[in-house]
Amino acid sequence: MKITHGLFLIALSFGVTSCSTTVPARKPPEIVKNQFQAVWDQVTIDAVDTLPQDTVSFRKLVSGGKNIILGDARRTLDEHANLLKPFNKLAHPNGICFKGTWNITADTKYSGYFKKNSKALIIVRASTAMSNTRQGEIRSFGFAGKIFPTMNLHQVLQENTANFFLIDDLGGTRAKHYTDVALSNEPAISKNSEVLKSLLYVLKLARTFSQVDKNPTIRQVYEISELGEANSDSVITPRWMKVEAEQGRTVEAKDFRNELRLADNQQLVFSISVASKKIDNKKVWKEIGTIILDESVVSKSCDHRLHFHHPVWKSNLRH
Repeated sequence: MKITHGLFLIALSFGVTSCSTTVPARKPPEIVKNQFQAVWDQVTIDAVDTLPQDTVSFRKLVSGGKNIILGDARRTLDEHANLLKPFNKLAHPNGICFKGTWNITADTKYSGYFKKNSKALIIVRASTAMSNTRQGEIRSFGFAGKIFPTMNLHQVLQENTANFFLIDDLGGTRAKHYTDVALSNEPAISKNSEVLKSLLYVLKLARTFSQVDKNPTIRQVYEISELGEANSDSVITPRWMKVEAEQGRTVEAKDFRNELRLADNQQLVFSISVASKKIDNKKVWKEIGTIILDESVVSKSCDHRLHFHHPVWKSNLRH
């Protein structure tokens, strides 16, 4: 059964193989744990000219009687490595990667890298859930970030990177541009008719994630607020986080990856907003900084080696 869209309840696990034209490979980089430049070198080493068009199907979830999605879900929660041996992303197979900086410029009550004047290197992967990548199709956009707490490209870090996951709408929309939407760690869930075509897939994912994660429809962002904090008692975390592309950065392209590609000296800027309370059932957002992206790549390693650790649920966070 081919899936035309769908992650209705779970759109936060990334994966599937690609077949595409590659540019000439460079010498493989020396992989140093938690060194920004080494990770980025691997992400860019096998760039492709032709956009991969990976598909997702229910039959890919089980092989030889093994529940592949269960193993994938456990890996995303347990594994902290930035790079893995080639693997299939089972929900967000098609993506584009970026390098850039994380910049907090406003006063906040939050800790770690939510503090004012926090600045760090970041690798971002923008993606779509399931198989749809083109305008006119129902697409659920994803934004995964990996924060390296340094501005030194070659520093070998002693702590893990802080990873976060944002989605615009778990059910997907017909938004024309990636840059038109806001992406949040607790996204909307629209009920589109195309989701029904993917119901078996969705139910399989929902059952699987319920075995390993308490609340798979929201991703907490405490890894950012804990980053650089020696005392856990001082950690304060926003309940919600969102990013939005700055206005005026709309590019007409059929595929979202061509929309987001950066040429030399181009930048793509996303605002960072956080919230911890609601008024009249609406989140009270405060814009606190920006993510500035200055280089992009579509590559095999972006889709099949770059790994984003999913934080397990914590019920005792201070907000």
